[in-house]
Amino acid sequence: MTKWTTADLPDLTGRTVVVTGAGRGLGLITARELARAGARVVLGVRDVGKAGAAVAGLPGTFDVRPLDVADLTSVRAFADAWSGPLDVLVNNAGVMDVPAARTADGLDRQTTTNHTGPFLLTNLLLGHVTDRVVHVTSQLHRQGELVLDDLDWRTRDYHGMAAYQASKLAVVLFSLELQRRLDAAGSPVRSVLASPGIARTALAAHSRSNVVNRFKFLTNSPEQGALSVLYAATADVPGNAYVGPDGPGGLRGGPALRRAGKAGLDAALARRLWDATAGLVEAAAR
Repeated sequence: MTKWTTADLPDLTGRTVVVTGAGRGLGLITARELARAGARVVLGVRDVGKAGAAVAGLPGTFDVRPLDVADLTSVRAFADAWSGPLDVLVNNAGVMDVPAARTADGLDRQTTTNHTGPFLLTNLLLGHVTDRVVHVTSQLHRQGELVLDDLDWRTRDYHGMAAYQASKLAVVLFSLELQRRLDAAGSPVRSVLASPGIARTALAAHSRSNVVNRFKFLTNSPEQGALSVLYAATADVPGNAYVGPDGPGGLRGGPALRRAGKAGLDAALARRLWDATAGLVEAAAR
């Protein structure tokens, strides 16, 4: 069977897409290809100048706006400034295995960047979304363990990789519960997951896991990794679909419909996580 490539992207003329963390890596490739296919792409980024320079001269329509998903004030400002329909929201921004740090809101930086901030952004923009929300997760969600009464790493010893794995499991569960709520409301909007496999980007450059990037036969190039995100954002897939590489272990290959890990399919845990995350956001606003 012929593998799906960017040549298979549909005509996206007239559609508006937000891609967070789109100043480099998978996010920039995703933004570039969606714009090339005709979409108006809004890049939500921390460094507007760098992102603007990155897309300067590329074909398509780009709108670069400030957004730091680890800063809930920034998330609210981005959402408050939004008007009109939004066809696709791509929650791409993320960090991996970073040292312990607290955000301006007093929250764990890694958990907030990967899960809590996108949770708030999605909920604030959801009334504008007409087609789907795409959540970029990781195969490492399969090793994740959530402690809901310490989701924000306040009472446990912090471990960067464990926090990353847990945050990516949280992303998978967020999609599951979001789709349940959309279905219950009779909404046509879909929540879709995308895993790029192991893509050779700067995400893990500071982490011990970066060693795998030296073994190209195990990994996807950034261009290949972005295919899962692009497929999830544009293909006719069901709600809560999990798109990932079709190779062994979901580590590399072209985009295909796969299955999330067992913990990521736990509907009861997904509902409890939603409540715990909402509690974090509410507490941070006080």
